[in-house]
Amino acid sequence: MTRWGILATGNIAARFAEDLRLVPGAELVAVGSRTPESAERFAARHEIPRWYGSWTELAADDGVDVIYVATPHAAHYEATRVCLDAGRAVLVEKPFTLDLPTTTELVEAARARGIFLMEAMWMRTNPLILRVLELVADGAIGEPTGVRADFGLAGPFPPEHRLRARALGGGALLDLGVYPVSLAHLLFGVPQHVRAWAKLSPEDVDENTGIVLGYDSGVVATLSCGLVGPSGVTASIIGTCGRIDLPEPFFRPGSAVLHRVGAEPETLPAELVGGGYQDEAAEVQRCLAAGLTESPLVPHSATLEVMALLDGIREQIGVHYS
Repeated sequence: MTRWGILATGNIAARFAEDLRLVPGAELVAVGSRTPESAERFAARHEIPRWYGSWTELAADDGVDVIYVATPHAAHYEATRVCLDAGRAVLVEKPFTLDLPTTTELVEAARARGIFLMEAMWMRTNPLILRVLELVADGAIGEPTGVRADFGLAGPFPPEHRLRARALGGGALLDLGVYPVSLAHLLFGVPQHVRAWAKLSPEDVDENTGIVLGYDSGVVATLSCGLVGPSGVTASIIGTCGRIDLPEPFFRPGSAVLHRVGAEPETLPAELVGGGYQDEAAEVQRCLAAGLTESPLVPHSATLEVMALLDGIREQIGVHYS
C-alpha cells in the first residue's frame, strides 16, 4: 500500500483525490494546507483521516510515503522543498517551478538525498499518448516532418485573476503553453532553433503566444497558447506518409485518428476513466515499488529541458516574473 498526502486543497487537489480511488494500492491518508480550516474541510470531504494546518506538519508525517504538491505553480518550489527536506517522495504539479534555476535546485536536492521526485505531466503517462509515440517511432506516418498544437482559453480574465499576476507566474505560457511544448519535446526532444512572439497584457504577462521550434532533422513544431480565445486544443503529428490527429484535449484525448496516405482513417480509441490523474499516480507507485528515484516516463532530464525551453521563450517574448 502506498500512503499519499496532498499538499493544498484547491480544485486540482480535489480531482487528484478522487482519481486516487481508482489506483490499486493507493491510500490517501493526509492533507496539508496553509490554514487548518481549509485542511479540515478538505479532509472531511474526501474522507482523509489526518489533516494539518501547515505544509511542514504534513511533510513531517512519517505515515506518508509520497506527497502530491497541488499548489499554484508560484508556490511549487517552496512546497516541494519542504517535502524534500523532510525526506518525502514528491509528485509536483506542472509546471515544475517558475524557472530553470529553481527546478534544477529541486532536482539536485532530490538526487543528493536519493528521494523520488517527478513532475505531474500527465500527458507523459497517458496510455494513448504512449501508443501514439510507438506508432510514430515505428514509421506509421513515415518520416516525421512536424507537429502542430494549440491551447487557448476564452477569458476574459479580470485584472486580479492569477493568470494575469506576474508575481504568480501568470500568463498563458506556463499554464497552457507547457502542454504544446511538452508534446513537441516528447516527440522530438530538444530543438536546435526557437522563435517566439507574444502579445502582452497590461501586467506584462503573455496573453497570446506563438512558438516555432526547429530541428536540424527538418521537423518544425508550430505551437500556440493564449488567454484571449477558445482554441481547438488539438494537435496533429505530420509525417511524409500521413499524420496522427489528437482531438480536444490533445493532452488527454478520447481517441486518436491515424491518417495514412491512400488508406481510410483509423481511429484509435481510449478508455477514459476518472479525471486522468490516476495514470501518473500509478506511475509514481510503480517507481516507488521498484526503488527508483525518477520515472523513466517523466525523467528529470525532460523536466529540466522543457523548463529551459520555457525560460528561453519567456526571454524572447519579454516576460519576467521578478
